[in-house]
Amino acid sequence: MRISELEGKRVAIWGYGREGRSALAALRWRLPSQPVTVFCSHDEAEPLRDMQDPALRIETSVNAQMLAEHEVVVKSPGISPYTSPAADAALEGVRFIGASGLWFAEPTAGKRICITGSKGKSTTTALVAHLLRASGARTALAGNIGLPLLELLDVQPPPDYWAIELSSYQTGEASDVDVAVVLNLFPEHLDWHGSEARYYADKLALITRAAPRLAVLNAGDPHLVELDVPASTKVHWFNHADGWHLREAMVYRGEQPVLDARHVPLPGRHNRLNLCAALATLEALGLDAVALASAAASFRALPHRLQSLGLRHGIESVNDSISTTPQSTIAALDCYRGRRVALLVGGYDRGLDWGICVERIASEPVTAVITMGQNGPRIHEKLKPLAQGGRFILAEAEEVSEAVKLGLQALGHDGVLLLSPGAPSFPRYRDYIDRGRHFAKAAGFDPDLINTIPGLGVA
Repeated sequence: MRISELEGKRVAIWGYGREGRSALAALRWRLPSQPVTVFCSHDEAEPLRDMQDPALRIETSVNAQMLAEHEVVVKSPGISPYTSPAADAALEGVRFIGASGLWFAEPTAGKRICITGSKGKSTTTALVAHLLRASGARTALAGNIGLPLLELLDVQPPPDYWAIELSSYQTGEASDVDVAVVLNLFPEHLDWHGSEARYYADKLALITRAAPRLAVLNAGDPHLVELDVPASTKVHWFNHADGWHLREAMVYRGEQPVLDARHVPLPGRHNRLNLCAALATLEALGLDAVALASAAASFRALPHRLQSLGLRHGIESVNDSISTTPQSTIAALDCYRGRRVALLVGGYDRGLDWGICVERIASEPVTAVITMGQNGPRIHEKLKPLAQGGRFILAEAEEVSEAVKLGLQALGHDGVLLLSPGAPSFPRYRDYIDRGRHFAKAAGFDPDLINTIPGLGVA
């Protein structure tokens, strides 16, 4: 649905975070007198009232009946359409759309590259933008990575390429996609999607529903290998011997060694596979990816993703607050094999199986595991039999500051203090960024120096 089609309709915006703000700004830019209802929190209502906009109605509570008063509701990505009151309002004929959906419906110049995956999508999207810019192309970096697409509506001059990160909340809204990249799939956000099967279906809508002209897929992921790709979509595989893949730390294109990934600021095999995906994307676009590969050496790693904060008293503090699944915790541990590690783990309990992470620690014990958060006691109980006999130190903490203190005590004057929670941050923190900042401060670093995502916007 294009923004112009909202004119004269009963329109609401549900949620006034950054996506909601971008939606209201776009509506006011294109339809300055359009009546709009905003459903928001009490804190969010104050700046809205300060606008003194006569066409704006502000509501600090919401239910299905209130939503049903509207024909179209632009909702925050974090609000699930599968639960009440959204599901009930949809039965009454309310059409829900996200701010990203409004952007995709608008005609834009430049090729659209949409990237998703259970993990690695932010890094890969930023890598694609970095490498495209290295080729001399004007490139937009936006989406779920931290800059709503609507904030770049009507940007001039238009970019040659759009590097867009999409979460599973947004993939179903993509359209007119030139290249769709899917990195990997494993259970995530089940509380929003309602089931593992629906999560996979929603994630893969970027392929099955959007029917992109080109798709870049991971040949090592069985869900993607078995995917029924639309006949109109040409597939390029990475993580395959015939394409871009890894051999130890070396990035290969077929049988050609191209780049020693040890010289790229991307720790871990999973991050190096993200680089393979980015190079395969450039190749799918018809660019000389082999020639551009060396530009990855100047890439700046993103905050809160295996972010080394620095050394203090012999301890390296690593902020991997973005980690929200056991699989991502395992990937983090793999980066520090052979070193003394105190792992800080736990957060919001979504009921995920921690067996694989327990098996990883059983096979390669760390120096210490500090459990915390809502699911901390459950993880602690699983690890308790392994910790018997002093194989590693196992301790419990109420929150991050206490966990940092216990981890530092366990390490002494040598090792890695690793925050890789494997679980979401709420309700204790607003988001993973807030949690990462708390970790940085507790570990003795300035939280204001760790947040910047390089390259957002158009360049």
